[in-house]
Parts: sequence; structure tokens; C-alpha cells
Amino acid sequence: MTSETLNTLDTSFKKEVYEGLTSSLKYLSSKYIYDKKGDKLFQDIMGMPSYYLTDCEYEIFSQQKVEIAALFETKGGFDLIELGAGDGKKTKVLLKHLVDNKSVFTYKPIDISQNAIDSLSVKLSEEIPNLAVDAEIGEYFEVLDRLKQLDARKKVIMVLGSNIGNLLHPRAIQFLTQLKDTMNQGDLLFMGFDQKKDPEIILDAYNDPEGITEAFNKNLLHRINTELGGNFNVDTFKHWEVYDPETGTAKSFLVSQKAQEVTIESINLTIAFKPWETIHTEISQKYDDEVVHWLAKESGLKIKTDFIDSKGYYKNYVFLK
Repeated sequence: MTSETLNTLDTSFKKEVYEGLTSSLKYLSSKYIYDKKGDKLFQDIMGMPSYYLTDCEYEIFSQQKVEIAALFETKGGFDLIELGAGDGKKTKVLLKHLVDNKSVFTYKPIDISQNAIDSLSVKLSEEIPNLAVDAEIGEYFEVLDRLKQLDARKKVIMVLGSNIGNLLHPRAIQFLTQLKDTMNQGDLLFMGFDQKKDPEIILDAYNDPEGITEAFNKNLLHRINTELGGNFNVDTFKHWEVYDPETGTAKSFLVSQKAQEVTIESINLTIAFKPWETIHTEISQKYDDEVVHWLAKESGLKIKTDFIDSKGYYKNYVFLK
């Protein structure tokens, strides 16, 4: 890497695009799918009949909100911190219940997307006007340092939508360990884990015939074109999804359908693609109790309880330090 190139990598987006596309096995981080267009596409994905995760977690919140809220309540109030808040569809069920029952708490939604935070803040002020909201924009790992400063009262950290599934196990352990290090005794971590199930059900959730997931993944290339001066011919890349029931890992790829070169002006980079060469864009890990208990043990956490939907597809686990 030349000094000239180093000088161009002045944002995380540029740096990670450069690193991913110059790797021997090309990859791009799924977190950069999310801009205004990406946020809308993900809302569309969550509305698909085949994408069961949202409905399962929504059912858990709708039918077990009383039990969940009882875990959170404490003398002196608490901070409810949600990482990757998105549109807040599921969380609003719980927030309304807490406000209606006059719970003393502040809701702190955190998301990488400015658009998502702005949209959520407006909706919350309209739908739950008595809710105390303190929103922040940032990436998970950047926000962890800020969370360490919130020592005044009990913290409840929520990570919904099986966002943990975007991390391979070693990185998940690192993430959980860092979350644990931000917690005090009595704090809670409330986290969603998509469960292993019929492989066809899982594959259908990420391989929809409507092409919404394809458009979602290809938004990475559109963002590079728009924001970094790339010239990806997006139509020459095919979205491909695989699921390995042995490891519980679903993987998404964009596959170059021909030999081609792509130039990204703002990072001084030209990349050659061979026919059928891949860009790995995201993983969606699936779990069972044994794996979650192992992750907790490796991270220094203890499982207090869990909540499961009626189909047994999805679980929210509650962890203590």
C-alpha cells in the first residue's frame, strides 16, 4: 500500500472497502449496506412472509412483555440501551408497556444509520410522547466505550434481531466480552439468537424470489459507486445464498458473472474480478442452547433466563455479568 493510498483511507468506509476488496477472498462488511435506501430495503425484508425472525421476536415481546418488563424494573430506574435499534417495531411494544406502567427509565437507541435514528426519534415522539429518549449514532464497538460511563443506575442492554448472528463465533465472543466489561453487577444483557431449524426455512428467509435480499446486498455496490466514485456494473453480479446446517452458518455472496475490472476513484483502487469470483457480504449465524451457553461461558456471562416464540424458531436470552 503506497503512502498516497494510505492518505486516501480517511474514513472507516474507505478503509474497510479497500481491505475487503484487496483480500485474497474478497469481502465487504454488511454494516455498510445501511443508508436511507438500505434501511428501506431491510424494512421490506422484515415484512416478507419468508423472513420469520421479525414476527417471532415480535410475538415474544407482545405475549411476554409483562415478564420481560419485570426483569428490567429496579429501584431508582434504569437505562434501556438498544444497539442496532432500526425502526424499533418490536421494542415499541415493550416501551409502551413500560410507559403505561409508569416505569422510571430512559430509552437510549443506538444505530450506525443516521436515517434510522432520525426516523425512529420522530416516530417515538409521535407514538409515545411521554417516553424519555436519548439517541446516539455509532457503531457497536465505538459505542461500548461510551457505555462504560453509564454507571449511575442499572443498565439493560438490548441487541435484537439476532444481530449477534452477523459475527463469527470468535468475534461474537469478543463482542460479548466487551459488552460484559461495560456491565456492573445487576445489569442485564437481553439478546436475540435465531435458532437452528429446518435448513429450507432458513435458506428461504435469505433467498426470496422477490429479489429484495438481492437488492439489499447489492446496495453495498451502489454505495461504493455513489460515495466512493466506484464504477461497479451492479447487474453483472449475482446474489447467492448458502446455508450449512452443520455449522449453522448462512452466508451471502455477490458473484461476478464475467471477467471485469472495477475502479474506485476515491481510494485509488482498481480490482480485477475473474468469472464467478465472489464478494462475501454477510453471515447469519444460527444457534442452539449448547452453543449459546458456550458463548456465554467464554465471555464471562451467565444466562439468567430466556424467552422463546411458539414455533421454537427464535429465543431472547437474558445474561448477567
